[in-house]
Amino acid sequence: MSLAFKSTTKRLLGAISLAAVMAAGGFYAATLTAPAAVAQVTVQAGAPSSFADLVEAVNPAVVSVNVSGTRQMRQFGPNFQFQFPDLPEDHPFRDLFRQFGQQFGDGQGQPQTQEFEAAGSGFVISADGYIVTNNHVVQDADKVSVTFNDGTEKPATIVGTDPRTDLALLKVDDGNSLTYVDFATDPVRVGDWVVAIGNPFGLGDTVTAGIVSARGRDITPNSYGDYIQIDAAINRGNSGGPAFNLSGQVVGVNTAIFSPNGGNVGIAFAIPAATVEQVISELKSNGSVTRGFLGVHLQDLDQALATSIGLDKPEGAMVTQPVDGSPAAIAGIKPGDVITAVNGKPIKDSLDLTRTISRLDPGSDASVDVYRQGQTINFKVVLDTLNEQAQAALSQPAEPAPPPLPQQLGLELAPNDGGGLVVQGVADGSIASQTGFSAGDVIVEADNQTLASVSDFEQIVGAAKSSGKEAVFLKVLHNDQTVFVGLPISQ
Repeated sequence: MSLAFKSTTKRLLGAISLAAVMAAGGFYAATLTAPAAVAQVTVQAGAPSSFADLVEAVNPAVVSVNVSGTRQMRQFGPNFQFQFPDLPEDHPFRDLFRQFGQQFGDGQGQPQTQEFEAAGSGFVISADGYIVTNNHVVQDADKVSVTFNDGTEKPATIVGTDPRTDLALLKVDDGNSLTYVDFATDPVRVGDWVVAIGNPFGLGDTVTAGIVSARGRDITPNSYGDYIQIDAAINRGNSGGPAFNLSGQVVGVNTAIFSPNGGNVGIAFAIPAATVEQVISELKSNGSVTRGFLGVHLQDLDQALATSIGLDKPEGAMVTQPVDGSPAAIAGIKPGDVITAVNGKPIKDSLDLTRTISRLDPGSDASVDVYRQGQTINFKVVLDTLNEQAQAALSQPAEPAPPPLPQQLGLELAPNDGGGLVVQGVADGSIASQTGFSAGDVIVEADNQTLASVSDFEQIVGAAKSSGKEAVFLKVLHNDQTVFVGLPISQ
């Protein structure tokens, strides 16, 4: 839904810069395992007096990732020229500007490249040399190597990457002799200790500790992760490093920080172990990740919209339009439907639906529960494969409308040549204004009834008020995009 329909939802603001995080905690006595054995930590009750045993046990499995390659530089268009007519031909500034232009483009729109070197972090997950890191650490890399904590450096190959979760899988040849770490089987809890080991600023092995600050963070649009927030000190170069629990198990892969200045401010994000295991397994088997595709444009519900269609709570994901030829369209899912569950799992909102479908295999059957005009209908859907073309067809989850403030609708309506009613004006401070209506919007339906005249709209709204409804359900064309709005009508 367009941002013109405003929201009271507060979103995380600030710069999100890429970095990494790790975790651990509790009192323990650790034993360093022999080569080719998983790092083990014996946990005892009590608060940790030191993290030294834990670090000693897992450190052989944590690596620095070194990359080099070439990247395309910013370029100017083919018609760009520096224009300084007052400068003499022999003025030194002319040479300076000419060199500047050559650096960023050749004036003909030809791409310019630049060599780069970068460093990140990673960790070994198998004795035969598979290593997990972030996709952004190895992106555009022509050469990758890893350095172990004993100083040994080995060349690495990229097995596969998944930009959507920012994960990558590397491989070094070692003959089944590497110490590795396991993923945690139990999800972390808020307040659990975490220990991060990584390579900040290329310094090499660096250990920081903190706690799990929050779970289920959504830090990027179309996020397929479900990020763990931790407060261990994380900086550039920690990217791809593991977050450990007290047992020396990986609870997450550190991938981003929240920072107004690019440095650590105690808010970092890690991809949960369950997500990492699923993605890495596919990368190991196929070199890439495939995801299920339902094919729907979505918007979230607010209380007014939920009330207008008879739902008690604003839960589920409303379909604004199925993608033509998509599994959803073939199954019979329609605009205005609210998807409330998939395979029996309740759906909270649009993001939850996106994540749920993406975890299902293409070609698999999905049981989709839909709320439509007071009834729950079950659809059997055969999922397709999510690809870039399909993703481009999807719109972002829309912002819900705010709760009503004034006691008038504030809509100036007239019949539209193409059907429905066109909004010719919106009164300042009115419910319609607060809801997000603007001149040029077209109200196509009200409470699932087509509109041919203003009197149709008035009759439908009047009937809704008489029946005790607090909001009327509207289908609206806004900037040529179909959206659904719960317009409050209660006094």
